[in-house]
Amino acid sequence: MGEGIKTLASNKTAARNYFILEKYEAGIELFGTEVKSMRMGKVNLKDSYAHVDNGELFIYGMHISPYEKGNIFNKDPLRPKKLLLHKAEIMKLYGKVQQEGCAIIPLSAYLKHGRVKIEIALCKGKKLYDKRDDMAKKQANRDIERQMRGKDY
Repeated sequence: MGEGIKTLASNKTAARNYFILEKYEAGIELFGTEVKSMRMGKVNLKDSYAHVDNGELFIYGMHISPYEKGNIFNKDPLRPKKLLLHKAEIMKLYGKVQQEGCAIIPLSAYLKHGRVKIEIALCKGKKLYDKRDDMAKKQANRDIERQMRGKDY
């Protein structure tokens, strides 16, 4: 990433299970203890997704572990969290999800100049044969690299 950016978590399974069509950067509405926990890297995006409810974008399934020193101020780790995007961007995403059967998947969470940001993507699900093709291409590239390293040119 760029200068002043620290990655907190990434969703590695997203690229394997989805075709990524468009990427967006969104802010996220959090409480203080959640931000402190995220700064310590205690966040998981693995099974998370975003959905539009009443014209607002929410992220579901994003797990932020409770902050040890937060006691009564800790919130539910799996509570829906509001994502902050412009209304036009939210409506565009909503239209694509409704018409094309796409999904909104978070790719990574990071700190940008002290603020927590979420990179979300408009994705289309891969079929099993697409996943097999990707694995075959990756293996072929590895084999080529291995062969190239073995020979002195």
